Amino acid sequence: MADENDDYLYDEVTGEWRPASEIAAAAAAEMIVRDASGNALADGDSVTLIKDLKVKGANQTLKQGTVIRSIRLTDNLEEIDCRYEGIKGLVLRTEFVRKR
Repeated sequence: MADENDDYLYDEVTGEWRPASEIAAAAAAEMIVRDASGNALADGDSVTLIKDLKVKGANQTLKQGTVIRSIRLTDNLEEIDCRYEGIKGLVLRTEFVRKR
């Protein structure tokens, strides 16, 4: 429900003026990060690599089947932030992982 002090924004999809809180809630609901199989991912999930990946700058290859624990979602729906032994700042594309 919109309260009396809520700002209204024009929604180009519906062609109506809607409360900003409703539009923000709808946008948040649409931002679901999915793995290669279409499963929804969340912060703290564990994922498995579905393909061998060469890590740029680390002279290391992560093999298919490698488990990555405690992922963090980013603002980009196609990338997840994670940690792995000896690799700082590892960012993986969601198309190469499957939820465990």
